[in-house]
Amino acid sequence: MVYLRKKKVKGIDYLYLVKSVWDKNRHTSRQITIKYLGESTSVTRDDIPQEFRDDPKFNAFLLENTSNDRKNRVDIINQLRSRLFSSFTEGNLKDSIYVYESFITKSSIEQFYEKILIPIMGKVGAMWADGHLSIATEHIASNTTQSLIKLISENHKKKILDKGKIIVTTPVGEEHCISCNLIESFLLSKGFITFNLSPSTPVDSLIEFIRSVHPTAVLISITLADNIKAGQRLAKKINEQYKRLPVYVGGQALNGTKSKFHATIIQDSSLEQIPRILTQRKK
Repeated sequence: MVYLRKKKVKGIDYLYLVKSVWDKNRHTSRQITIKYLGESTSVTRDDIPQEFRDDPKFNAFLLENTSNDRKNRVDIINQLRSRLFSSFTEGNLKDSIYVYESFITKSSIEQFYEKILIPIMGKVGAMWADGHLSIATEHIASNTTQSLIKLISENHKKKILDKGKIIVTTPVGEEHCISCNLIESFLLSKGFITFNLSPSTPVDSLIEFIRSVHPTAVLISITLADNIKAGQRLAKKINEQYKRLPVYVGGQALNGTKSKFHATIIQDSSLEQIPRILTQRKK
C-alpha cells in the first residue's frame, strides 16, 4: 500500500510518499520511503511520481493539506472530475466508489457533491444536449450516479434523525430526479428525515401526503426551464393548503431567471447552508 505521510518538524509539516510492506521475519508491516516530497504547503501533483499522480486519495489529500494556490487546486479538482466522469460514463461503479471514498477521507460529503459530482452531472447533461454523448451513455452515467448516491446515503445516514422532516419533490412533468436523490442523501447525513417524492408526484397526492406526515418544510427541485410554470403552480397549491409550511424552490432551471413563486427560492446557496435554511420557521 502506498500513501502520503505527514511529519511535523519544528512546527512545519513535511510530506513523504511511503509504502507499507510486510516483514516476514518480524511478522509486522514497516514503512519504506519512496520519495521525500517537501514542505506540505508547497507540494503539488507534479512532485508525486507519475505512476501515483492520478490516484484519487493523493489528490484528495493535496486538496485539503497543501497551499491554497488556485492553479494547483484547480488542477487537482479537474483530475478528480475527469476520473469520476470516466467512471460514470463507463458504468464503473467500483471505481466511482473508490474516487468518492478517497476524497471523503480528507474532506466532506458536501465538498464532494459541490466540487466534483454536481459539475460532472452538468457536464453529462450538456454533452448529451449538444449531441456529444449518446443516449445510451447518458443513461449509463445517470444510473451509475444514482447507484453511487444511494450508497452514500446508506453510509452517511445518521442513526439519530431529529433535525426535522423534509419532503423533496419535483413538479409534474419533471423527470429528472438525480438532484432530489443528491439532496436526500445530503440531508440524511445531517440528521433529517427525508421523503423523496421525485419525480412527478401528482399534486393531490402530494397535498395528502403533507397532511399525513406533517413535514418541517417542502423542497421543490426544477431542472428544466419548461417545468418552471408547473413548479409555480405546485408551490402555490401547497401555500394555499398549508400557509405556515415553509416551501423552498431550487434547481438548475432557475439559474438566470426571475421567476416568482409562492415559496422561497434557494439560489447561489452552498449545500452546507441548506440545512439551516430548511429549518427556518415560516413567520
